[in-house]
Amino acid sequence: MENSLNTFRQGKDDFFANHTNSPLTPEQRERFSGLSYFPENQALQFEKDVTPFEEQELVQLPTSTGDLKTYTRYGRFSFTVDGEQAELTLFHAPYGFFLLFVDSLAGSETYGAGRYLEPEQLPDGKFLIDFNLAYNPYCAYNDAWNCPIPPAENRLKVPIRAGEKNFN
Repeated sequence: MENSLNTFRQGKDDFFANHTNSPLTPEQRERFSGLSYFPENQALQFEKDVTPFEEQELVQLPTSTGDLKTYTRYGRFSFTVDGEQAELTLFHAPYGFFLLFVDSLAGSETYGAGRYLEPEQLPDGKFLIDFNLAYNPYCAYNDAWNCPIPPAENRLKVPIRAGEKNFN
């Protein structure tokens, strides 16, 4: 995985530095030298069963600009981090599955408003949840972006030392 993760990260850095759709302002791009990442952490890569909720209700999550975005509350899964049990709720959006979370490092090593993931549903029905792919929402780079805020049920007391770190 490490080679493909490095390739993914290099591609993302190139997108941020050079693409017209980069979330960075032109001034930020001038001094941009790459995003900061935790080293790959295979202990935070899981194939998990997600227990679907009996009622998959629509919920509105507040955003960084004060708007609301609607998602389907799909199901919940549990996992272990450094010997501690953790649980998160998986949401469904028009583009696929969506996991937004805040970990115990938020505001210091990771973005204070949380990070995102798009877990992949595997052919056997399990989900590939790879926190090495956790990323900051675009509002972490530029206040002009409108980003959903993780709900209280997805605020972890454990550190997720994988994926993107805080943007400097």
